[in-house]
Amino acid sequence: MTQCLKLCPSFFVRFLAVAGVIVSFFATPAFAQDIDRGKIEEIVRDYLLKNPEIIAEALTELERREQAAEVAAREQVLSDSSDILFNSTRQVVLGNPQGNIALVEFFDYNCGYCKRAYGDMVRLIDEEPELKVVLKEFPVLGQGSVEAARVAVAVNSVAPDKYLEFHEALMLGRGQANNAKAIEAAKSIGISEDQLIAAMATDEAGQTLEEVYTLANRLGLTGTPSYVVGNEVVMGAVGYDQLKSKIAALGNCGETTC
Repeated sequence: MTQCLKLCPSFFVRFLAVAGVIVSFFATPAFAQDIDRGKIEEIVRDYLLKNPEIIAEALTELERREQAAEVAAREQVLSDSSDILFNSTRQVVLGNPQGNIALVEFFDYNCGYCKRAYGDMVRLIDEEPELKVVLKEFPVLGQGSVEAARVAVAVNSVAPDKYLEFHEALMLGRGQANNAKAIEAAKSIGISEDQLIAAMATDEAGQTLEEVYTLANRLGLTGTPSYVVGNEVVMGAVGYDQLKSKIAALGNCGETTC
């Protein structure tokens, strides 16, 4: 597992879904006729026990169809939401703001995988002059994460030139990120606490997080880190090599999408 809070349906739940569909199908008037449901269930059970590979085949096909549907849905969302995804005024941009290759990362300050992936992002920015990295605050690991994200939004508002330094302090720091720890990190790099508190009193943080949550929900994101590279959604801390490969492919296209 390379992602915080990634949810997957259990095999048992999926098995019941497939079995239910089979029973329901054979219970339709075209098949049922004068046979009652109990008799149908007995026939289906006997058939499945004699041919258990059918369930495996059905589950494989169900998963294939679900994945295809998810990919198609995400591609449509990426197309419909490209402006807010890549160019929102409520986001942080690192690297080359005018770069023709975009990498979007949804992250949580309390996500261990995000912390490990931080070095990948820095390395990619150093190596790719055309790379535009967009950071989306996506606190999914509790109240402390939400608090840290709100401080981060305030930092970007009052001292955007110091955001990366602040971001690194929290990403590389130990312990649970929360309001107190985030403010302390901001103060340590010379940001006024009074300015932060004033910025946090506005609704900017709430609107920023709401924008990200809505976008993440539409993309079907269930954990952090999650990335968007061109027109592809990438789940989990896949590592430098995979991200580098996907970015290189976009570079060969000469634009953010192939």
